[in-house]
Amino acid sequence: AIKGSDKKLKVYTTRPDTIFGVDFMVLAPELDLVNEIKSTEQAAAVEDYMTYVKSRSDRERQADVKQVSGCFTGAYAINPFNGVEIPIWIAEYVLAGYGTGAIMAVPCGDERDFRFAQHFNIPVTNIIGEHFNGKEANPTKEAILENSGFLNGLLMKDAIGVAINKIERSEERRVG
Repeated sequence: AIKGSDKKLKVYTTRPDTIFGVDFMVLAPELDLVNEIKSTEQAAAVEDYMTYVKSRSDRERQADVKQVSGCFTGAYAINPFNGVEIPIWIAEYVLAGYGTGAIMAVPCGDERDFRFAQHFNIPVTNIIGEHFNGKEANPTKEAILENSGFLNGLLMKDAIGVAINKIERSEERRVG
């Protein structure tokens, strides 16, 4: 859910075990949702950034992995498991045509997300304990989860099914 809105943010992930390590969300700048959720304070910055992104091809956007660029929308998603507000950014490395055009960023486990968090001074939640050294991401599935609510103490690869079951049960309650 998006704070203060009836809008929902749909993301595709292969790692639901990392949901408590989501420190920010990233949308493709082209998504219509961006204009619907951007705050008044961030509107000009979002427009400027969208102009920049439109000047670049998808290939350029994906190839330039060292360059970090993005813009905060002023909006927040709500983590469905713990109610934490998660800032929503736009960045050229997320493409509208890939998945849902939205990602949940887990900097302790994904290098691109880690570089983004470092660049924009976004605090990183360590959900993988000693497997995260604070200097680079670690995409391990072998860590025992920490700072992860109902998944604490589970091996990541075992937590995937537990997280999926919890998500499915909460969807059934909402729909049913």
